[in-house]
Amino acid sequence: MAQQNLSQKLSDIYRCLLDKYGPQHWWPAESRFEMMTGAVLTQSAAWTNVEKAIARLKEADLLSPEAIMKADEDILAEAIRPSGYFNVKTRKLKALAAWLVAGYNGQADKLLPAETDVLRQELLGVWGIGEETADSILLYACGKPVFVIDAYTRRIFSRLGLAERDAGYDCLQRLFTANLAADAAVFNEYHALIVRHAKEHCRVKPVCQGCVLKTICGFN
Repeated sequence: MAQQNLSQKLSDIYRCLLDKYGPQHWWPAESRFEMMTGAVLTQSAAWTNVEKAIARLKEADLLSPEAIMKADEDILAEAIRPSGYFNVKTRKLKALAAWLVAGYNGQADKLLPAETDVLRQELLGVWGIGEETADSILLYACGKPVFVIDAYTRRIFSRLGLAERDAGYDCLQRLFTANLAADAAVFNEYHALIVRHAKEHCRVKPVCQGCVLKTICGFN
């Protein structure tokens, strides 16, 4: 498919989803570090459970890099228990907090001037931070024009015939970054809409009735 046609198709899909669902107002948080924490906690977890974990962190006065670094692991793990895999996520949060304190004096705002590629490599060097989590931090916490890829993206766009079902993360990410203007606000909204659509219609067992993308979908 020619790049111009592909760009138009991706733009059309975005507009269809936006018209259907409206703005999703992602990422709900009171601070950049809260967004970063949420990006870790949402790994293999429903957002409703992440919200519970973040509320517990706030109640325990643990929602800062310094507090997380100093916190006893058992206490921190108990606070984030609702998000699941809490022992592993405790280690991840401590690693993320240590990185932020060591490199940026614990101030998430200091991430903003950094070059996107450099910052991404730094994040990927933090224990427990993979591509999806790093890109979520870059996009939502830092406002960088990075397209986040997740299982929902792969499911929807493979069914639409625009990506292979087993496409790698980088390959699928290039589908968007090579064919859409680098716009953090659009990438933010697009990813949020993909998640919404996957939950509403493009489930593992799809609900095709009422799907706004049904006419261009080859899934059966």
